[in-house]
Amino acid sequence: MSTSKPVEWVTALIERFEDQLPIKCGELTNPMRSNLEQNKECLIALSRFKFSLVINGLTDILKTIDNTRFGGYDQEKNIYESYLIVLDAVEQCLANTKDLSTSRLDEAIYVNKLLPVVCKLLNVPGDGITVQQVRQLASNVLFALSVNNFGTLFSKVVSRLECLIVSGDETCEAGDLDLIQHMNVDMLKLTRLLNEEVQKWRLLKKFHHTELVKSVEKAIWNWLDTYPEEFTDLQKRPNAELSDNCEKLFELLDSFGESNRRKVQYVWPLQMMLLVLCPIILEELVYALEKGGPCSAEHLRKRNFVDALKRQLHAQVLGKQHSAGGTESAAVVTFVKLCKAATYINNKDSNNVLFVMVQSVIGDLKQILFNPSKPFSRGQDKINFDLELMIEFFLACLRLNPHNNEVLKACLNLLSPAMFHYVLVKALYRIITQKRLAWWPQIDIVYSRAGELRN
Repeated sequence: MSTSKPVEWVTALIERFEDQLPIKCGELTNPMRSNLEQNKECLIALSRFKFSLVINGLTDILKTIDNTRFGGYDQEKNIYESYLIVLDAVEQCLANTKDLSTSRLDEAIYVNKLLPVVCKLLNVPGDGITVQQVRQLASNVLFALSVNNFGTLFSKVVSRLECLIVSGDETCEAGDLDLIQHMNVDMLKLTRLLNEEVQKWRLLKKFHHTELVKSVEKAIWNWLDTYPEEFTDLQKRPNAELSDNCEKLFELLDSFGESNRRKVQYVWPLQMMLLVLCPIILEELVYALEKGGPCSAEHLRKRNFVDALKRQLHAQVLGKQHSAGGTESAAVVTFVKLCKAATYINNKDSNNVLFVMVQSVIGDLKQILFNPSKPFSRGQDKINFDLELMIEFFLACLRLNPHNNEVLKACLNLLSPAMFHYVLVKALYRIITQKRLAWWPQIDIVYSRAGELRN
């Protein structure tokens, strides 16, 4: 094909790529998959030079897949596999744009074209592994898209907030608010996001408060995972603007939680994460709670919040709570997330106040989550969430204190419940596969227990 016609050449390659997808040719043989992969890699490489053409072509393919009707198990499988292949290509093409300059018009065209298609895939129904992979890849695409187009995505979030305020209708869908939990945010962008939420909070209906809370907490974790060095630096150089927004939002959430006790499972974890982002305030709270020091009037509400949660946690250990399904379970979730947040600080920094707070609750958490005689459960309908919570706590314990891990011993015990063994296997797999921080232990930390692991 003539190299003087790059547009025609790229268009032909996109068409060939589409024709090789499972929705067009059915189940792929190894040679077919190899050819498809070669074309995908070629498109990704070409996207550095013809980005708009490639990304718009791939978006059109996603629309074609979306319009394909389900016709039995095989067709459903082909549709989801096609989604996975194309979404992976889109994500890699977007990753290529970090050093590229595209016109604002081109950006507006491809963002507005791609966004609704991908957002729809975030809510694909079903619990199968392939469906979960489609949702995760859709999230990855939005994350990559936001790197160069944060302003556009953020504007959509703001517009949705303003639309919800004007409508005043609780049945109105949150829509673009979901974008918050999938965007790439550094500290500056996170501060901007929190400030927007503070300004709009009182104008929103309670129903939308809950959706906003869940999305903002996820945004904080995305920031920790993507920019852990900023969190490390925050411990040494607190950010006044970030702290101010965290304080204001904490107060708003505190009032919301008091009047909506059924929502504390979402509210308390975010409140705790907001305190984690305020090292100076956290230091005062820890000194007041653990050392009996004074607490200023402006932070008394925060002190009472932490103290009340610690009391609930300890009461559950003593068996004074009705069940693990009430507000006490929200306290467990909140402190597990505190422990997880502490792992983003080098454990050699033993004087960090976050570690002091963790040490005051970690014993109770072990008793609640890894008690062989009384396995943790919030009901059969939440078994997957309970297992995920236990895995997160297992990893936190191992990363905070690699050489003295009671939780590891409990999971290795052959007489422990089967769920303990499941948690062990899943946690070790994540140690091997997840991106790690320099001070997190590697898998060789458990080599000495190889005999017990084989059993």
